[in-house]
Amino acid sequence: MVISYVPYSDGVDDVSMPRDAADRARRRRASSESLSGIVASFADRGQPVTCIMCTMVSPPVLDVAREHNIPLAIYWIQPATLLAIAYNYFHGYNELITSHANDPEYEVCLPGLNRPLQIRNFPSFFIDVSGTERAKAFIEVFRELFEYMDLWRPKVLVNTFEELEPNVLAEMKQHLDVFTVGPMVRSPMETQIHLFTHDNIDKERYMEWLQAHPDKSVVYVSFGSLVKFSKHQIDEIVGGLRQCGRPYLLVLRRDGLEDDQSHSLLENTQSQGMVVDWCDQLEVLSHSVVGCFVSHCGWNSTIESVVSGVPIIGVPLMFDQPTNIYLAEKEWEVGIKVERNSDGVLMGEELARCIELVMGEGAEAKVIKERANVLKEIAQATSDTGGSAERSLRDFLKTIQES
Repeated sequence: MVISYVPYSDGVDDVSMPRDAADRARRRRASSESLSGIVASFADRGQPVTCIMCTMVSPPVLDVAREHNIPLAIYWIQPATLLAIAYNYFHGYNELITSHANDPEYEVCLPGLNRPLQIRNFPSFFIDVSGTERAKAFIEVFRELFEYMDLWRPKVLVNTFEELEPNVLAEMKQHLDVFTVGPMVRSPMETQIHLFTHDNIDKERYMEWLQAHPDKSVVYVSFGSLVKFSKHQIDEIVGGLRQCGRPYLLVLRRDGLEDDQSHSLLENTQSQGMVVDWCDQLEVLSHSVVGCFVSHCGWNSTIESVVSGVPIIGVPLMFDQPTNIYLAEKEWEVGIKVERNSDGVLMGEELARCIELVMGEGAEAKVIKERANVLKEIAQATSDTGGSAERSLRDFLKTIQES
């Protein structure tokens, strides 16, 4: 198989967010024209595009698929539960949800979900009633996508597996042509191509550090690539890690730190932990010494934790993260969610409490560890050659070839 990377333009030279609706429309037109030209160029070379696949936040692709009359498939990069939340939001539940957006305890019963979902556990973009351009843009993109789905009924590939979300998948298959292709997680042994360079010396350093510790003893801490914490929050996180007394590997973006703060971090962690700018997350999670994962709970991180059999401590911040840790804690019992104080700060004492609860010898820790191991085995069987993920993907390809 040969994969070609072809760039397209949205008409701007920077990576800024659109300023308003008019700016979004201009960028969309530019993107659609650029993508349409690419599709036409493939046809001119005798290699016509027979199917277009896109994620749920690619409105220009919808335009191009319609213009060229090419079948479109949606790759849903989040759990099926979020697909159900989004589907129901645009099929009769939006007013109920938004009218209670400021009541975190309010419970909403949605078809396919095993239990009522509190507003606090909804994805942030469905309960953001601030009226900002960003909030409006998210809703517009999702609304158009589901209108397209209703009209054209495209194939929807979901990064999950049947055993993880059986009831919600059964419900969504009554409305959409769903194929479960998850867990979309590479093997940690696979050769990789990185689009961005990273320091191999740093990797050698943290892998050597991991090797020096006993099995299931290390706390791995990473909050993704988008988050920049305040100095106070970083101090609390480091304080909680030191308080728990367990070795830890902390991934923290240095571009958000002052020089004196970076120096202080290194001084405060060198005896017990290690701080790095970046690490190969799946390789770290797959290492036998890692006993728990303190995470923002983006779906990629959550599913990697499930596949690796590592219990997760959720520190959700935005987007789908509150829903993901809800699933991990309440549905699958493989983790817990931290509680922040009234100012929204995760205090060190709370982080230390959660780490001990997950990594200790108590009854709850035992259940979490056992469930994590069970889901790991199921996930690995699903993604093995001939497993349900491969079969589902083959079924999808067959339907495309026959259409």
